[in-house]
Amino acid sequence: MRIGCPKEIKPQEFRVGLTPHAAREVIAHGHEVVVEAGAGVGAGFADEDYVAQGARIATTAEEVFAGADLIIKVKEPQAAERKRLREGQVLFTYLHLAPDPEQARDLLDSGATCIAYETVTDAQGGLPLLAPMSEVAGKLAPQVGAWTLQKANGGRGVLLGGIPGVQPGRVVVIGGGVVGTQAARVAAGMGAEVLVLDRSLPRLRHLDEVFGRDFRTAHASAGVLAEAVAEADLVIGAVLIPGAAAPKLVSRAQLSTMKRGAAIVDVAIDQGGCFETSRATTHEHPIYEVDGVMHYCVANMPGAVARTSTLGLGNATLPFLLALADKGWQGALAADPHLRNGLNVHAGRIAHPAVAEALGLPLAEAPIAA
Repeated sequence: MRIGCPKEIKPQEFRVGLTPHAAREVIAHGHEVVVEAGAGVGAGFADEDYVAQGARIATTAEEVFAGADLIIKVKEPQAAERKRLREGQVLFTYLHLAPDPEQARDLLDSGATCIAYETVTDAQGGLPLLAPMSEVAGKLAPQVGAWTLQKANGGRGVLLGGIPGVQPGRVVVIGGGVVGTQAARVAAGMGAEVLVLDRSLPRLRHLDEVFGRDFRTAHASAGVLAEAVAEADLVIGAVLIPGAAAPKLVSRAQLSTMKRGAAIVDVAIDQGGCFETSRATTHEHPIYEVDGVMHYCVANMPGAVARTSTLGLGNATLPFLLALADKGWQGALAADPHLRNGLNVHAGRIAHPAVAEALGLPLAEAPIAA
């Protein structure tokens, strides 16, 4: 099989879908790898690094897409990339289709088979290809939140860790999953007063058992959430429903109760965001203000630390990529029900129930027998 890795073209996206070491593994399995020139530069990989591992360098994205049986990427294909996809081709990347009907229509029209990192599962019910980027985004969230709170950026001018004689900042994390746990750990490590809200009592017990007094937890009832948001200096949105649009947990009316210059970081923005006032931003223009509250809603937060993110994502995706290449997509999905959960689009139809429901489109019959 010929594996193609194009350069990411989403603004300020510096990650790459395939590392040189991953390319070497794929080639050792008897497959061909074609990488677009400059694809790995943002993550610290030169073209020569890929060539040394046996990959071929293509001068244009068109060449990569035209010759590849399987395209591996990081971010969802942009409009120009979607036009290059063709029937029978396999796309393996993050898609986040639920809040993006335009992308969904283009992928349906392409006839390609599209497997989304974010809905691949594991035996424990986790999301193994989303987890490493969730860890990165979670650890970044308090950092970018602290930056957003700086007065020069429109924030309250609050130092999260405080100083002797001055109280630390208050951080509220909505969601106790991978993102929320990492965000709480880092915020607490910075010296902030941290509260994690979640609706799952088993999850709250787990956090309490593991982290004890590092941060507080509370059940995310509507009343508790409203009070916590009003008192916070920084609110981090860290909720996820696999494949579906993120629920809008904080309304604009609730936003108006926050302190002027308080900040929110919406890590769920890839799935539409969990604040009513959220809209996707970029690393170039990351923040905006609504009703006196500063919003940080960058849709590819892990791209800011491209080296770490690329290596982490590459470690997670490689076993699945090898399965797809060695067995073909049909064989790989038939053999692995967890990889089969990643199938979002096939033959012009939506193949994932949560995505179909979010987009209001019919669900295709499973093209792969269980």
